[in-house]
Amino acid sequence: MKPTGPQEAATDMRTTQATAQTPQAVQPADHQKQPSALDRAGGTKGLVYSALPVAAFVVANSLRGLKVAIIASAAVALAIAVERLVRKESLQPALGGVFGVVIAAGISWYTGSAKDFFLIGIWASLAGAILFLLSVLVRWPLAAVLYSATTGKGTAWRSDKRSLLYYDIATLVMATIFGARFVVSKWLYDADEIGSLGVAKIMMGFPLLAVGLLVVAWAARASDKRLKALGLLPAKRA
Repeated sequence: MKPTGPQEAATDMRTTQATAQTPQAVQPADHQKQPSALDRAGGTKGLVYSALPVAAFVVANSLRGLKVAIIASAAVALAIAVERLVRKESLQPALGGVFGVVIAAGISWYTGSAKDFFLIGIWASLAGAILFLLSVLVRWPLAAVLYSATTGKGTAWRSDKRSLLYYDIATLVMATIFGARFVVSKWLYDADEIGSLGVAKIMMGFPLLAVGLLVVAWAARASDKRLKALGLLPAKRA
């Protein structure tokens, strides 16, 4: 066996080190942890933040009346925004929450009815249900459109009937979620069940949204896998 010289030994050592480091140096993007449905809906903190202003309104209204309830809900929403600012977290969700609470509180203040605090959410749910349903009927399911817009993967899914079916299912699930929100909330609104309206808004808000996003994630994975197999998407894509 030919003895190894100093230069060859050094070369072999460098090669061995490079080979050992290669798996760490080129970690595929596909192995990165993907956000869960709960993460996409804002995480546990998002669930709590979305519930607090509503809970404050319902409790304060039952104890001290409408004006105190409006002030309490707005104060809680503002406190959440300040807390996120102090923690240097994204302010967009918090500001959206403050804006929504202020508008809802303003309507309730104007009409003098506590149940009108939930009016925007009720009709927004109906609009969402109609929009998702119509998108399926015109063959542009919103689940696919929104996923493509956020990932930049284009509209290759439209050329594959099975991918289109996956996204149709996900979009119909989202339409059902929004429709269920509307039906339940409108029924409670007509019955003047303010406390139950608050509970329904919390329970049928982020938790159901997380379920819907889970179905959308399933449709996206199934579609991407099929499109890659058909050569309509690159086999390896970040």
